[in-house]
Amino acid sequence: MIIKPRTRGFICTTSHPVGCARLVQKQIEYVQSRPEVKGPRNVLVVGASTGYGLASRIVAAFGAHANTVGVYRPSSGTEKRTASSGWYNSAAFEAAAEAAGLKSFSVTGDAFSPETKAKTIELIRTELGQIDLVIYSVASPRRTDPHTGEMVNSVLKPIGKPFTNKTVNFHTGEVSQITIDPATEDEIRDTVTVMGGDDWEMWIHDLHEAGVLANDAMTVSYSYIGSEITKAVYRDGSIGQAKDHLEATATRMNEQLSVTGGSAYVCVSKALVTQSSSAIPVVPLYISALYKVMKEKGIHEGCIEQTYRLFSERLYSNDGVPVDDQGRIRIDDWELREDVQAEVTQIWNQISTENINELADLEGYRREFFQLFGFEIDGVDYEADVNPEIQVPHSN
Repeated sequence: MIIKPRTRGFICTTSHPVGCARLVQKQIEYVQSRPEVKGPRNVLVVGASTGYGLASRIVAAFGAHANTVGVYRPSSGTEKRTASSGWYNSAAFEAAAEAAGLKSFSVTGDAFSPETKAKTIELIRTELGQIDLVIYSVASPRRTDPHTGEMVNSVLKPIGKPFTNKTVNFHTGEVSQITIDPATEDEIRDTVTVMGGDDWEMWIHDLHEAGVLANDAMTVSYSYIGSEITKAVYRDGSIGQAKDHLEATATRMNEQLSVTGGSAYVCVSKALVTQSSSAIPVVPLYISALYKVMKEKGIHEGCIEQTYRLFSERLYSNDGVPVDDQGRIRIDDWELREDVQAEVTQIWNQISTENINELADLEGYRREFFQLFGFEIDGVDYEADVNPEIQVPHSN
């Protein structure tokens, strides 16, 4: 099959196995070029196939030489249809880990389901004994409520009143105004159910009860705060309520785990091009301006650079884990620097369809979006016939 990108709104419905493998290899090579991380030995990553979850698995394995278990949704390819990029990423990771002599296992299934949790626990018990780091990096638009059995959906909406601001169609470069109606109370509650800390806490509870969580285990989940520009639709919006719940969950779990020497943290990261961020109005335009400023200042980071810094300078530094006054790990420090935000705001006030390519890094955003799916990666022949049916080694 000759695979080309096919887009529908903010998603790409095809993925390229060779491109995904090349991108995973580049991330591995970046980690291998850095000093070794004195970190964990056995790591579980829930939501391991893309973004921060994938980067966490790569840093754990190739930075700290840890054994890893990755949990993610199954999405294999067929003769006529490509797999998801997460499937191809995981296949490439598993092959590289095996070649490096590292133990790695994939559990495919719905991370929210009790069945997936049970299958993961049995694998850990059989293959690794216990784990000492759990990364929770699940970004899903929907979840079956464990209390009611009903499917609930998250929304990306402001709270209290409509929000109007600039946004961009990153395929065409058209800048326009968008108005987003506020979330209802039911929508806010459902968003917290899907994207809050409930499922993360269930994972830690089940792992602990099964005896496969080490006494001194650490667990980390990812969050975002962002700037004043995105505040109404993000941190002060429905998803912000979910992030508040996530952080409150971390505080409660940290108190519980600390009894045996364990810990729980939320890590606040920077704005990056991900499948999730592409879906949020206003955010792609903000990221395009942010990338322009941070690249010019020489402080831009992608997922792998952010995650390596998290492991090496925060989670496993010699001085303990540094946190802010609310107990959160902050690796969004460079994004929220006063000089960075001042320049981004200046760009935001001037930006339009006519000057977007001059004032912002829209091309960088668009390129990174397609790279999420294995396209527009240097050194890949996109005219070559490739097999979309790639198997993931050691998957359950």
